Amino acid sequence: MTSVWLHRPRLMYLGLFSAAYVLGCGFAQSLAIVPGTGISIWPPAGLFIATLVLASGPSWPWWVGVGCLSELAGNALWFHSPLPAAVLIYAGNALEAMAGAWLVHRFCGRPVRLETLREVLVFVVMGAGAAPVVSATVGSATLAWFGIQSQSFTAAWPLWWIGDATGVLIVAPLALVVFQNWRGAAALSAKRWGEASVLGLIFLGVAALSLSGYLPFAYMIMPPLLWASVRFEFKGAAITLALLALITAVFTISGASQFAGDPESQKEKQVMLHLFLAISAFSALIVAAISRQHQQALVTLRQNVDALRDREWEFSQLVGMVPSHLWRLNPDGEPIFFNRRMVEFLGMDVPDTDKPGMSRLEALSEAVHPEEAEKFRGTLRRSLATGEPFRMRYRLRRFDGAYRWMSSAANPLRDEGQRIVQWYGLCHDIDDQVRAEEALRERERGLQELVDAMPVNILSFSPSGKMTYASKRYLEQVGSPLSHIEDFNALAKDLAHPDDFPTMFERASNGFANGEAFVNRFRRRDKQGVYRWIEARAQPLRDSSGAIVQWYIASIDIEDEVRAQEALRAAHESLARQSQAASLAELSATIAHEVNQPLAAIVANSHACHRWLSADPPNLDRAKITAERIIRDANSAAEVIGRVRALFRHSPQARSPEDVNRLISEVCRLMADEITAKVIRLETNLNPGLPLVALDRVQVQQVMVNLLRNGIEAMDGLLDGVRTLWISSCRDGTDAIRVEVTDSGGGFADAERVFEPFFTTKQQGMGMGLAICRSIVESHGGRLWAVNNDDRGGTVAFTLPLAVTETS
Repeated sequence: MTSVWLHRPRLMYLGLFSAAYVLGCGFAQSLAIVPGTGISIWPPAGLFIATLVLASGPSWPWWVGVGCLSELAGNALWFHSPLPAAVLIYAGNALEAMAGAWLVHRFCGRPVRLETLREVLVFVVMGAGAAPVVSATVGSATLAWFGIQSQSFTAAWPLWWIGDATGVLIVAPLALVVFQNWRGAAALSAKRWGEASVLGLIFLGVAALSLSGYLPFAYMIMPPLLWASVRFEFKGAAITLALLALITAVFTISGASQFAGDPESQKEKQVMLHLFLAISAFSALIVAAISRQHQQALVTLRQNVDALRDREWEFSQLVGMVPSHLWRLNPDGEPIFFNRRMVEFLGMDVPDTDKPGMSRLEALSEAVHPEEAEKFRGTLRRSLATGEPFRMRYRLRRFDGAYRWMSSAANPLRDEGQRIVQWYGLCHDIDDQVRAEEALRERERGLQELVDAMPVNILSFSPSGKMTYASKRYLEQVGSPLSHIEDFNALAKDLAHPDDFPTMFERASNGFANGEAFVNRFRRRDKQGVYRWIEARAQPLRDSSGAIVQWYIASIDIEDEVRAQEALRAAHESLARQSQAASLAELSATIAHEVNQPLAAIVANSHACHRWLSADPPNLDRAKITAERIIRDANSAAEVIGRVRALFRHSPQARSPEDVNRLISEVCRLMADEITAKVIRLETNLNPGLPLVALDRVQVQQVMVNLLRNGIEAMDGLLDGVRTLWISSCRDGTDAIRVEVTDSGGGFADAERVFEPFFTTKQQGMGMGLAICRSIVESHGGRLWAVNNDDRGGTVAFTLPLAVTETS
């Protein structure tokens, strides 16, 4: 219900439809002049069908409802039939209109414009032929049932059917023209308006004369009617048919028409009137449809001709502008067409090849380079004789005398009997391509020579592992693979040294599987069967999508390098042994120096003890004190020896809480004479609030002495500026203290390598001092490092943790 309401037509349209329906009923009543029938032409049938044909399906209930009201109003004004009979008659009319509109839509589709012969025939057969059967059947049955005007069903049905059919043929085309051109402006020129006016006058005159009896018969109206249909198509046919119906009705009602007569012959005259109007309408509509299709065919033909002309022009332009030479030969091989590009290139057209004593083909072949001319003629003649396509590369002379390489091809055009009627050829200028190919070949040759000259062996493999290339140097050194060796795995197993193969193959397999570059060092067998060390580097080549398309492996002989490295390693081992011997000698001197003092004290105290005991009387008290000193010095010597042994055995050290600042002060006093002799100013910055640290007092003092001595030596060559040595202590976070020794010397060339064993920048040094210092600091759980200062000199610092876990 909501859908029906949404599709309600405008009230103005409904009102116009109702008024036209009522007037149509009146027109039908005026023509119902056959005594005792009351049946005549029924214009509302054509109006109703035309309205439903153009209206949407959901709006049909509105038109049916308004039509019912209009039918009842017309009945009240003109027919005065009983209300049930009027309702039944309208039901038949409504069913006729809906059936006719549905059938027209079913066979013609939407929209229906009556512009083709098929649409007219469908409209005549379905709308004016089949649909009135429903209305005639229901209406005749109603008349017979209610006994209106004493009509029987069989007598009323033919008149009812032909009356509705005539009404559909006369009114429906006019209604369609009016509805479809309601808001459109007339598109007639002044000439066409003049023609329409003349035609109208002729039509009215002929109609008046023929219907009034001055002319022999009524069908004299057909020529102007068909003229209107031919010249003005459906609009002309619809308007002239409406005028014809009105004129016929006027003359018939007035009794002046050929279709008016006495009561005995009036029924026959009425049938003749219906047939006259129906035949006139049918003829006019058919002629209008044929004229419309003819005009459309002419328009289509003109459009096709214009399109064909445009396409021909475009094709000629395309042939002229295509960047190639197009040519055509007759079956004998004589040129008959060159496109513009070829004419411009050669400097001559087809007529220019007409030369006395030779054919056009021979004249054209003179433009081919002498080295290819004979082959060109022979190849072309063979194609002409056998019908095989022509293909060839040759040099063609340009109009300025320059030869350019061309790639030419020609194919035959055959008729239905497979006879060759023409040859079509296409010639591309490939001179730049040929030169580029030559340059590419030269580059490839140069690249190949470069690859062959490089002291590197190059191999390439497909992603599946199959060998695709081997450089000349590889083949000369290693030789071609045996016939059964097709991939990398077999090649590696055949050439790699058995001892090196497992590691080498595992690394290569992982690289191939992961698509990652890899390096292998292994011994490879050469052509003489000798294994030599090589280094092979593999790199994948990928396409734009990242997929591997090739593997490249470059290998270089490193046999001499490996031998040199072995010799260097042996030299290093020898030097290390000599350095260790020198270190032991220096260490022995150091141990002797450290032990010498307590031993000297022991000797001196032993002599003193001997004197005190040899005195008369012996001085036992002094001898006892001297003996205690001997014991103390002996223990000191033993402690030195024990600590040295513990240092080299990495045995646990006995550590005790010590004041780092006091150790620094003792070291400074110990080094005071050496510092003064070197004219160096010593400055300290010791944090007084440092906690005690568990450490080996002798070892840490040894670290501090070594750092101070290195700082003094770093300033030996300093000639400008003040030589200053700074030593400081402070907290390093919450769990360690830091000691720094800073000099104003030349700094470190490599601040990290100075801690490597046997690395030294001193002429007489052994490079063990800082290495031993780092070992001592790290054994205490700390860290030792060196940095260059921002201005000048360097700083060596170490940290000692407050909580230490002794390490073995």
